Amino acid sequence: MNLPQTPAVRRIRLLSCLLAVACASTAALAGKPEWAGDGNGNKNKHRDADAVQSRVEVRFADPQRAAISDYYGRQRAAGKCPPGLAKKHNGCLPPGQARKWQMGQPLPRDVVFYPLPREVRVRIGVPPAGYRYVRVANDVLLVTVGTLMVVDAIEDLMAP
Repeated sequence: MNLPQTPAVRRIRLLSCLLAVACASTAALAGKPEWAGDGNGNKNKHRDADAVQSRVEVRFADPQRAAISDYYGRQRAAGKCPPGLAKKHNGCLPPGQARKWQMGQPLPRDVVFYPLPREVRVRIGVPPAGYRYVRVANDVLLVTVGTLMVVDAIEDLMAP
């Protein structure tokens, strides 16, 4: 539908064009929010400082370490081995390369791990959200649920 080119129609078209340009330029002139980077990978210093301050470190607490050491110490004194090591018949010593895991790294695919015995789980409580406790040979590890990254460890539980 073509409207006649009256002065009023021209003014309306001109005003709508000016309004469209004004809206577009307002969005282009808007500054970045505080948390946005500068495009070179540099973020706002205040945000980085907040991130460092809010970092939470997940570790075994002293009472948990004591409960785990007590349980496995009693097992060792009674001559009992964890299930994976009992069948080795070598005095509860882990295989030659038992410690294939590294702190801060995911467990390798070939590492066999076991859940902790119920008595230990009851004594040490529920792990933090997103984490789980596992036993690898003579070590108890705190690992992340998705990647199985080792966050903390209690080592050589069955060693004399």
